Amino acid sequence: MQDTQRIVAEEGAQLDFSRSMSYGDYLQLDRILNAQQPLSPAHDEMLFIVQHQTSELWMKLMLHELHAALGCIAEERMAPAFKMLARVSRIMEQLVSAWTVLATMTPPEYTAMRPYLAQSSGFQSAQYRCIEFMLGNKNAAMLKPHAHRPELLAMVEAAWQAPSLYDEALRLLARRGLPVPAGHLDRDWTQPYQASDEVEQAWLTVYRDPEHYWDLYQLGEKLTDLEDAFRLWRFRHVTTVERVIGFKRGTGGTGGVSYLRKMLDVVLFPELWRLRTDL
Repeated sequence: MQDTQRIVAEEGAQLDFSRSMSYGDYLQLDRILNAQQPLSPAHDEMLFIVQHQTSELWMKLMLHELHAALGCIAEERMAPAFKMLARVSRIMEQLVSAWTVLATMTPPEYTAMRPYLAQSSGFQSAQYRCIEFMLGNKNAAMLKPHAHRPELLAMVEAAWQAPSLYDEALRLLARRGLPVPAGHLDRDWTQPYQASDEVEQAWLTVYRDPEHYWDLYQLGEKLTDLEDAFRLWRFRHVTTVERVIGFKRGTGGTGGVSYLRKMLDVVLFPELWRLRTDL
């Protein structure tokens, strides 16, 4: 007690926050820490809930950064865009690490709580779908899981209809005088991106003269970093699901592991990967 009183006196620390905003007030911890409401008697359901809630919080920050990065690229403010894209890649590292915690759940432990999930599934995450759409993996069928929530559907539709991060990057290349085909600059943004030899040649011009095109070269590498991290996230997801449930169907009706493995083949920024062979 005496040590505490001495520290308070010496450091000027406050212990009474009844008249001001405290740490818990600022972070709204009462709301956050009371948002875990297990439905089963299974001990491990708390892990499952916290894992997915924290992932959704990281995804919220990811969307915040991606929206800002898109705006910066459109305005050619590259320095803040690079910082934001680097942060998104680091967020993905956190999400990859989170799967290692969930992987401590064994098949019998998951089986004990699975009936209580009904049809709820990460497949239905509106934030994850927005991230996929913003990174260019457009698919109109992925709007349907959100049709019952108009506000969520509007959010996902907006990401589906807007130019992706890569679309904005190609627009920037074109503004800098690089020969990006017109069909890649003004197209139906709801459609999946189609790789182009002409786009690869534009990127090759950048990568063969990085000093002259330094910020575009940096942009290409930031996008590559981002997709690299996203691939690790997807891979860790599928291995965790296979470890916990094997090849059972997912609660949301997907094929589970078989569906997730197909997603591993999706390439978001194809020319940035292909050019490495041609350099």
